Amino acid sequence: MPVTMPNSAPVPCENADVITSPTPARRPSPDDLLVLLAVGRTGRFVSAAEELGINHTTISRRVAALEQALGGRVLTRVTGGWELTDLGREALAAAEAVDAAVRSLATDATGARILEGVVRISATDGFSAYIAAPAAAGVQRRHPRVAVEIITATRRASTQRSGLDLEVVVGRPKVHRAIATPLGDYCLGLYGSRDYLADHPAPTGIDDLGRHPLVYFIESMLQVDDLDLASSFAPAMRESVSSTNVFVHVEATRAAAGLGLLPCFMADRHPDLIRVLPTEVAVRLTYWLVGRPETLRRPEVSTVVDALHTTVAEQRNALLGITA
Repeated sequence: MPVTMPNSAPVPCENADVITSPTPARRPSPDDLLVLLAVGRTGRFVSAAEELGINHTTISRRVAALEQALGGRVLTRVTGGWELTDLGREALAAAEAVDAAVRSLATDATGARILEGVVRISATDGFSAYIAAPAAAGVQRRHPRVAVEIITATRRASTQRSGLDLEVVVGRPKVHRAIATPLGDYCLGLYGSRDYLADHPAPTGIDDLGRHPLVYFIESMLQVDDLDLASSFAPAMRESVSSTNVFVHVEATRAAAGLGLLPCFMADRHPDLIRVLPTEVAVRLTYWLVGRPETLRRPEVSTVVDALHTTVAEQRNALLGITA
């Protein structure tokens, strides 16, 4: 959204940790409020500048002008970006009202509101491919002006969500100034390829697993506690092929590298993979969705959230490994 900027405001340095804010001198500019909204959503001046089609120096000027008008700081420096102060969160409510008023002017031929903007999601590899991607495609078909960017990562929820609108993580996260909601459960099972099981007798119990190599995450690089599960049911299994990417786990298992501890919704897509010990090895985990309150209120973001919930519900049986 182009923003017309006056040239009278002082210019602070984006990297400065202290911004001096004089007492209120004028009514806040709607343009300045829209700049604050963009920075509050992304946590970064550069990302906000890209969203608004201006440069980050102008962002700095607009933030300084808003602080001068309000008589206090609206942003504080945090690791990796900026965070709203209490005054900034108060101003954000006004900024959202301005944004909603502007967006309400954009309607289609039927009078329906046109959604637009970029929604950036971070999610695990498997979720990104089989849940987030089709959900995003559905949103884009219904709302062509909404672009969804998907970043794949298997990690804990970020302390600071700079540059991200939504995060999907495994296991209940500890979050600060964010909302975490469960999306749905999924199961991990133990699988072997037909070729591997033709050469190695399938295990008949947990005690047999020590004779088989395991395909799973690199233990030393695994950041998610709930995924650190291998030793809980098969401490004697030696590592075979390991990776930070679950698609590598699937393909290594298909290539007879050993038994893979795999998400059922990914492994069951391949007829050459056979699940072993389905009763003894069934690890149930939960996907959680994390987002800032101000981000979740954006219409385009809430539309993507609804699509994720719908897709998870539609894929429930596959996620839980229910094939019958």
